[in-house]
Amino acid sequence: MSKQFDAIIVGAGQAGPALAGRLTQAGQTVAYVERKLFGGTCVNTGCTPTKAMVASAYAAHVARRGAEYGVSSGPVSVDMKVVHARRDAILMKSRTGVETSLRKNERCTVFVGTASFESATTMRVGEELLEAKQIFLNVGGRATVPEMPGVHEVPYLTNTSLLALETVPKHLVIVGGSYIGIEFGQMYRRFGSEVTIIEKASRLVAREDEDVSAAVKEILEGEGIRVRLNAECIHMAPHEEGVSVGVNCDASDDPSIGSHVLLAVGRTPNTQDLGLEKAGVAVDERGYIVVDDQLRTNVPGIYALGDCNGKGAFTHTAYNDFEIVTANLLDGDPRRVSDRIACYAMYMDPPLARIGMTEREVRATGKPALIGTRPMTRVNRALEKGESLGFMKVLVDVETQKILGASLLGVGCDEAIHGLLDVMYADAPYTTISRAVHIHPTVSELIPTLLQGLKPLE
Repeated sequence: MSKQFDAIIVGAGQAGPALAGRLTQAGQTVAYVERKLFGGTCVNTGCTPTKAMVASAYAAHVARRGAEYGVSSGPVSVDMKVVHARRDAILMKSRTGVETSLRKNERCTVFVGTASFESATTMRVGEELLEAKQIFLNVGGRATVPEMPGVHEVPYLTNTSLLALETVPKHLVIVGGSYIGIEFGQMYRRFGSEVTIIEKASRLVAREDEDVSAAVKEILEGEGIRVRLNAECIHMAPHEEGVSVGVNCDASDDPSIGSHVLLAVGRTPNTQDLGLEKAGVAVDERGYIVVDDQLRTNVPGIYALGDCNGKGAFTHTAYNDFEIVTANLLDGDPRRVSDRIACYAMYMDPPLARIGMTEREVRATGKPALIGTRPMTRVNRALEKGESLGFMKVLVDVETQKILGASLLGVGCDEAIHGLLDVMYADAPYTTISRAVHIHPTVSELIPTLLQGLKPLE
């Protein structure tokens, strides 16, 4: 006999708990299924723990630079037990808060276990059979383990298992030169590890513009991180000192010998054990659930939110998925995924913040555009803080005067970029912000100046 509910939500990431709150407020009954850790990737193995550790690494980095500020700090050491204790206290508060709020919701029944479809309206969780006309999948993703030669013959780490490591690696070799690899690489370098980043592409963070990639590489190498690009044939083998990671397939190969190896080459959606075929739900070739502009799958009543739908791999996009679904179902407000402007940050130090189109994408359109750039060495706030690495770049459409996109790499840029983003959402001309008066001394005060110096993109 199945248990009847108005809705079933699978996965307690960023979208699901908020959705449960809105549905139950509307008078619906909800079955909530979580197989392991409440809070999803962000709370448990993503944003919250990594950014807490980034903060600890930043503190160590600044302490080592104390003499530059006239501060004598003495030798700097890192106690990973304390780093982990601080991190875990922060994440446990969030995890416990999510679970407690769900369990206290009288219209929400929590089930712990793996949910799998029996039909388009029923799911099994252990011995329980749950039935509902609406099912919302918020199952997230996990680190991809690529089929590289030798990868299963060596002990490797992912972002999840690295967080559990209680010691500082002697030499951390990172396979993957994008966001996760770079954040962990700089973090552990500041904790005291020797770090090598191996990337198969010709540059780091290859989805960004070349000037951004070059600046990121310069910053990392400035801290003593070795970067190996154009690694066309990555392979691994056991070594007496840990793991040997080769980058070429010929006799000229000069492998990197690491005490530990981190795989940071992408994410895989957690859709493999949902029994989607029994419900007739379509997935793409990578396993992501196919959804339309309002996050509906091909099966009426079934929705996919968050990382598992391939529409965004961020906490903020997952939460926006919740907003889109509830706006359509409960508020009569036809919101869409396509209304969203691309925005994200890479939390190396200094952070990289990105919105809209890259310069490369703007050039590909062939439309006339304007570009403005400014090095962080010409931002007084950055100089005062002693953190003047990076630069700002913004692109504007000549005809409409609308902001097309921006890349800000520098101290405080993860916050400063939101002024530009808000103008884009307002569909207003760039003069809205270029004529604004910002507070001095801040990083944001140079955004109007940046826009006042626009030149034709040649």
